[in-house]
Amino acid sequence: MLLKTLDEVGDILSRSLAQNGLVLQEREIAPEFFDLRTRIAGELFQKIVNYGSHLAIVVTDPRHYGARFSELVYEHQRHPNIRFFETLDGAQAWLTEVR
Repeated sequence: MLLKTLDEVGDILSRSLAQNGLVLQEREIAPEFFDLRTRIAGELFQKIVNYGSHLAIVVTDPRHYGARFSELVYEHQRHPNIRFFETLDGAQAWLTEVR
């Protein structure tokens, strides 16, 4: 797993900056990320935005992680730096577009 704790947020940001955008797939993210009380998602999103990078997250069914996480996904439908996708192809296409 690439993202388990707040300690990995900096590593993910570095990879995103080095690659001019990053795709994270659901299988690379620990369950704690989807629990918004852990602040992992919030910290990562804030850093991605502050540094002007891009992050595409592939989650097949956000409802699986509860109403709060589903709301977060909905709020990021048109976000300029962070978006959620149901497929890897969709995530990669968006990153290609914004690069």
